Amino acid sequence: MKNIIKFLTLLSLIICAIFITKPLKANPPDPPAHHGETTNQDPAAAPIDGGLGILLLLGAGYGGRKLYKSRKKKEEAENDEIEE
Repeated sequence: MKNIIKFLTLLSLIICAIFITKPLKANPPDPPAHHGETTNQDPAAAPIDGGLGILLLLGAGYGGRKLYKSRKKKEEAENDEIEE
């Protein structure tokens, strides 16, 4: 019975999230009616350099942390073997 309640709760949260985010638009607004008739204007674009840099730094930090923990665990295992 608890599994059914958990499943229905999760399902209702997912459905609510879908209906809440549906009206949000990720595209830029439509250009004016006479856009580009007299001049060739580029469409508005979102820069990705800032977000990409942040993601790279976070990934490097996470990888470094995993490497540090792995080496620390290996050293502790070696120290335990030496003490015995």
